[in-house]
Formats: sequence, C-alpha cells, structure tokens
Amino acid sequence: MEIKYRAEATAVGGREGHVTSSDGVLDMDLRLPGKDGETAATNPEQLFAAGYAACFCSALNRAALEMRHRIEGISVTVSVGLGQNDPKDYFLDVEITARIPGVEPELAREMVTAAENLCPYSKATRNNVNTEVKVETA
Repeated sequence: MEIKYRAEATAVGGREGHVTSSDGVLDMDLRLPGKDGETAATNPEQLFAAGYAACFCSALNRAALEMRHRIEGISVTVSVGLGQNDPKDYFLDVEITARIPGVEPELAREMVTAAENLCPYSKATRNNVNTEVKVETA
C-alpha cells in the first residue's frame, strides 16, 4: 500500500490547548465545545467535521464524474456529535447531508453510495461510528 500524503499535527493541552500542523498552516487554540464566551477557538469535532465534509465532497464529485455527470454546486455538510454513555465512555455520532442540485433522487442516492465507498473518512468510520447520510436534490 502506497501512502500518497501524510499530514501531521501536534496538540498541547488537549481540548483546552493549542494545535499546530507540521507545516504551520494549521495553528489554532482549542476549547471545549460549547464553552460560554469562547468563540475564537475550535474543537476536535469541528476539525473532524471539516475534514470529513471536504473529503466526502471530493468523493461525491468523483463519483458523479465516474457516472458521467458533471454537476455544479455539489456541497456536503457534516455534523459531528460528541456523546457520552457514562463518565468514561465517549463516542462520536456523524450526520452527513449531501446536496446534489438538479439530479433525480435515485441517481443522487447512487452517487452518495459510490462516494461512501470512495471516501477514506467513510471507510475509517464504517462500523465504528454511528453515521446517518441524507441526500438533498433541490
């Protein structure tokens, strides 16, 4: 298996700390989700949601092209929830909304299924993270 790209980031201080990528492009403070008055910082769930949304959107565009459709305006929103069953048992919950304008719902669903098989984030979370995928065509 050939690695095409490797990203590296270092966190100091955990959820109340700072994260920096090895190339310096990512350099930001972290705060607990929903902490009152803290809007100038992000959290791991937002970072995961952003990465997953970008990756899934690329996979969806590729799936559309492989099915011989060029579609303008495809977008993907990913919502990542942090849940807790008990004090020591945390879990993630993912909701993906794929918007594919101007496509029949059945074709859009086929494209999303293909994207789920292409996207490395989907592969990594499959059978590990509760994931719901919604498709919008309007």
